[in-house]
Amino acid sequence: MSKTSDILGKEASYYLDFQSKTFDKKSLHSPSKNHVNEIWMQSNRNGQTLRSMQQLLGTGRLKDTGYIGILPVDQGIEHAAGASFAPNPMYFDPENIVKLAVESGCNAVASTYGVLGIVARKYAHKIPFVVKINHNEFLSYPNKYDQIMFGTIKDAWNMGAVAVGATIYFGSPESPRQIVEVSKAFEMAHELGMATILWCYTRNNNFKVDGIDYHTSADLTGQANHLGVTIQADIIKQKMATNNGGYNATKHGKTHPKVYSELTTDHPIDLCRYQVANCYMGRVGLINSGGESKGASDLQEAVITAVVNKRAGGMGLILGRKAFQRPFAEGVQLLNAVQDVYLDKSIKLA
Repeated sequence: MSKTSDILGKEASYYLDFQSKTFDKKSLHSPSKNHVNEIWMQSNRNGQTLRSMQQLLGTGRLKDTGYIGILPVDQGIEHAAGASFAPNPMYFDPENIVKLAVESGCNAVASTYGVLGIVARKYAHKIPFVVKINHNEFLSYPNKYDQIMFGTIKDAWNMGAVAVGATIYFGSPESPRQIVEVSKAFEMAHELGMATILWCYTRNNNFKVDGIDYHTSADLTGQANHLGVTIQADIIKQKMATNNGGYNATKHGKTHPKVYSELTTDHPIDLCRYQVANCYMGRVGLINSGGESKGASDLQEAVITAVVNKRAGGMGLILGRKAFQRPFAEGVQLLNAVQDVYLDKSIKLA
């Protein structure tokens, strides 16, 4: 833990010594090396899908721990290739994206049909592929906020993908259509034996109230997670909760006072634990996103996110820009520092 403590600095005790008094940690289905046997063997997932899940959990530096670290590089579509890769132009070449995931010991690499497809025969058997099947396209003017399909499930299967990923903008006017589209896609993915990962993001301008942005509030993101597991996502990707009280501020939907008085506090670990609870108490793994690159603070921010996720009961991180928008060797070191949090058995559930 000493290395992690050094990175956290004066914040170390706040994150490493905190003990939660909301959900009892014994009620959580926390990650373990037997995750597939203990959770998914009792589900409706077929044998091929169970094998795919085990392959995800059995690759890289975190293999057989129950935790997972994924390198996601799908920003070239929504954020534009120039905005994403100009800080480090080597990643305009898709092979370098996969090389970064392999070199850093990630469990998988998540990217677009184009990126993974063009190097599939060289790498699909070396590291699990997660094909992102829908994207928010930002070249149209004016910009729209919608997720549209970019390929087919069968094509992802043919290139050797172990899993597919998709985004739903819960709360947006387009979300009903996206829910139907992604549900059907995930059903086919499971039929073909691929695991499914859902980016459960909230999106609605009315989620900003009195200058406060509730898109990453624990209660709204928690409900997005619950909708995601309902359509049978095997892993939920969610942004780290930064506040709470979204339902109370927007005055829409339904909530309960105990959500705020007993089931959460303002500590980041408790806010994240509420996200985990909405993933069927951890039966479906929660992986938090690493967020944008801010430069010098990236390493500390990434390690903090990992500590919060792990101690809350999450399954790992899906971290991209903080790693690929810096020199290759530094990207490897940052991803390894995050993995070290999950390998450290002294960092336990809060």
